Order: sequence, then C-alpha cells, then structure tokens
Amino acid sequence: MTGPLSRAPQGAAEAQNTIDLQDFLKLRGVVETGGEAKFRVQGGEVRVNGEIETRRRKKLRRGDVVEYAGHRLKVEW
Repeated sequence: MTGPLSRAPQGAAEAQNTIDLQDFLKLRGVVETGGEAKFRVQGGEVRVNGEIETRRRKKLRRGDVVEYAGHRLKVEW
C-alpha cells in the first residue's frame, strides 16, 4: 500500500523517537551553545546511562539518563 496510510520506513520511525545528545543538552539548558555541548561531550564530561559518552551525535531514546555537571536528566517525551 502506498500513500498517507502506508507505514513509514523503520529508520524514519526510529529517527522520530531519538534526539542527538548535543541537542538534548541545549534543550534542557545545561549548556548554552552547540559549541559548548561539543566541547563538553568530546571532553568526556558527559555520561549516558552511566558510561562516558564522547559522541555528540549519540542518539538518545526515551528512558536514557544523561549526567553532566551535577545534573541527572532522564530523556522523556
């Protein structure tokens, strides 16, 4: 089936349910700019689910926990 009732490709549905780590940090207000997010993430200052994460474009999903500078933030939407 094609048209508006057809199912979206698997990758498209997954993309709608994720957010990049750097965007999440900006959205939640723990960094002010994308440049700061890049610096903090690549510098090893951010943890995702308890592990140091250095990929600023790491895809976060609902339920992930991000820790940075004393903040513990759960991904929810």
